[in-house]
Amino acid sequence: MRVALGCDHAGLNLKQHIKSHLESRGVEVVDFGTSTKESVDYPDFAFKVSEAVSKGDCDYGILVCSTGIGMCVAANKVKGVRAALGYNREAAIQSRAHVDCNVLVFGEKYTQPDAATSMIDSWLETPFEGGRHERRVKKIENYETSQ
Repeated sequence: MRVALGCDHAGLNLKQHIKSHLESRGVEVVDFGTSTKESVDYPDFAFKVSEAVSKGDCDYGILVCSTGIGMCVAANKVKGVRAALGYNREAAIQSRAHVDCNVLVFGEKYTQPDAATSMIDSWLETPFEGGRHERRVKKIENYETSQ
């Protein structure tokens, strides 16, 4: 499994914690940065991670900024990406099971490191349920490709 990982300056500490956790699980991490606290623009990193997922270079993506909101909005602009804000474990699970989300986003300001890794573990282990949810995801995909 390959996971694309990215953050802006306000998400660096949580990103580093997530990276260490994923590597300890044997997950291959492709780190798109940033790697310093110097101010950067979150869309640049959201697009890099999301494009890696969209193109199939990585299986999943994880993004971190201050609140998670900006990264989530930017990630969802990339065709083929369904990004969800990780705010609790159940929501992370549902984002995979019902929406087949392929990018999970966190706000470092509001997410404790252990909570993030718990959400990530559950998210990565949850399969898409398909069934009635597949019909709904197809509607999203069809709309996206009609634009």
